[in-house]
Amino acid sequence: MRSNVLAGLGTLLLAGSFLQAQYARPQIARGVTIEQNLNSPVPLDLLFHDETGQTVPLRTYFGEKPVIFSLVYFKCPSLCPMSLRETVTSLRRMPLQVGLDYNVVVVSFDPSDTPAAALEKKNEYAKMFGRAGFNSGWHFLTGSQDSISHLASAIGFGYRWDEATKQFVHASGIMVATPDGRMSRYFFGTDYAPADLRLALADAAKHKISRPVDFILQFCFHYDVSQGKYTLTILNILKVAGFFTVLGIAALVYYLMRNDKKQGTDMTWRPVKHVG
Repeated sequence: MRSNVLAGLGTLLLAGSFLQAQYARPQIARGVTIEQNLNSPVPLDLLFHDETGQTVPLRTYFGEKPVIFSLVYFKCPSLCPMSLRETVTSLRRMPLQVGLDYNVVVVSFDPSDTPAAALEKKNEYAKMFGRAGFNSGWHFLTGSQDSISHLASAIGFGYRWDEATKQFVHASGIMVATPDGRMSRYFFGTDYAPADLRLALADAAKHKISRPVDFILQFCFHYDVSQGKYTLTILNILKVAGFFTVLGIAALVYYLMRNDKKQGTDMTWRPVKHVG
């Protein structure tokens, strides 16, 4: 039995080493992250263009209600639409009313995106939301590189342009800010539970700052057929699958050790009865 335990431990260490070696973050994703800049102020004087082309400072959407931030780019073919659809679906299922209880500010981090593209996206997601308040509560903004960079840095959103593939490498998530413009809560990935969003908005409305949360980043990057490389999103899925594999092995080792210990305590000496 002890040999089984030792074999399990060896397998666990080998699996951990393999995962670390095989699924380390690719070079292209270095510096691409979402930092939890909790309690950091949002630069409310930054100027952007709304979907009608009007120039507006960020403070337009602050003052009385908490704000949900979503940083995307409108030409993104994969992760950004997933994140926006999940945001729409989750907020639609909440009893809170957008425009009255909170605002949503979607900012493109691509300076080449235009108000016309922002309006197209707003109309698309308005149909999906299907509730009152969307037009007054959801805002799709575009801006200059300077405004985008200042906002991204302030709220902890790291991304970069990859010249070789002509696309952005970025992570996925949304953020909640207090009415006075301080970062209150971060959600990562593309799965935002309505109950968690409602609690985050309620806390932010009271100017509460949440604690940092554990997270796994999902990256946006495409499959390169010419080089035969997986996307960063798939690499992260493989990381998660590998993590649970190692966790399963650890549970098996724990079970074997407990079973081995139990058998050892049950091996009490008993006299043998002799016949004759």
